[in-house]
Amino acid sequence: MKVFITGATGYIGHQLTQELVDRNYEVNALVRSKEKAADLTAIGVKVYEGDLDETQVIDQAMNGVDAVFHLAAYAKLWPNDATIYRRVNVRGTQHVLDAALKHKVKKVVVTSTASVYGPSTSADNPVNEASELKRPFTNLYESTKAEAEQLAQDFVKRGLPVVIVNPSRVYGPGKESDSNGIAKLLRLYLSGKWRIIPGDGKQVGNYCYIDDVVKGHLLALEQGRSGESYLLGGENASYNRLFDLISKLSGKKRFLLHMPPWLLLLASSGLELGARLTYRRPLITPEWARKYLADWSVSSQKAINELGYTITPLQEGLEKTLRSLQEA
Repeated sequence: MKVFITGATGYIGHQLTQELVDRNYEVNALVRSKEKAADLTAIGVKVYEGDLDETQVIDQAMNGVDAVFHLAAYAKLWPNDATIYRRVNVRGTQHVLDAALKHKVKKVVVTSTASVYGPSTSADNPVNEASELKRPFTNLYESTKAEAEQLAQDFVKRGLPVVIVNPSRVYGPGKESDSNGIAKLLRLYLSGKWRIIPGDGKQVGNYCYIDDVVKGHLLALEQGRSGESYLLGGENASYNRLFDLISKLSGKKRFLLHMPPWLLLLASSGLELGARLTYRRPLITPEWARKYLADWSVSSQKAINELGYTITPLQEGLEKTLRSLQEA
């Protein structure tokens, strides 16, 4: 099978591309820099240099493919120009789907985010694919990804088979990036530079291991139903449990301060102000601080039932991730 992929140099996309090659798929990839994709070229991926606004390049790269994986997105928490969210996440998706419809692609898998469903009402009441958004989106990344999902559904009505996957907080070995923030947190913890726990530490997040997410994409291609969305999550865990596991598995006991919400918001406001003055990206902004002070409990039962999706326990996934960092 011949596939086209965007976001092949990103955290999830890079590992998905490697898996596709290992499974003997013929892969065309859209990349912004051939130099940064040299390792993909080396394993037989045909790379096309361009971005999501270069429709002629997309059209050329998609010619003759059977399926498309669209992972490219703008997810950074601090852009120099806020319009980039819509330009990449919405207009870029439009260009990919336009080309897929033109070339009569058999199936498109669009990667979104679990955040489009909003936070859960409590730690014990996880969101699922039928959940309705209970509060406004906390940032432009979430709102533009939701807009891109609606766009995908419009293409389904026009006859294009599209499946949407919604990963939660992805972690694991591999590239350290905005899409793999847990790896950065672990590295800072190991070096003694991470000292805080948001709020009282009882807020719940959902942590999905990278290998599960990659397999979930492939299962969505093979078995996902057109027009359906699938939450690719992992284990729900509080910050307190997350850091207890990190301490236990790393063998390093750190003194961690529970930072009250008001102090976290005040500190993030200061970081944002500093970023505006220096043009250096802050570690966190107030809108993202508010996000991490909510519960984000997720159910992946639909993906388990319909796709055969599996979940790696958090302790096992963290152990593998820590080992890879310590061996690096």
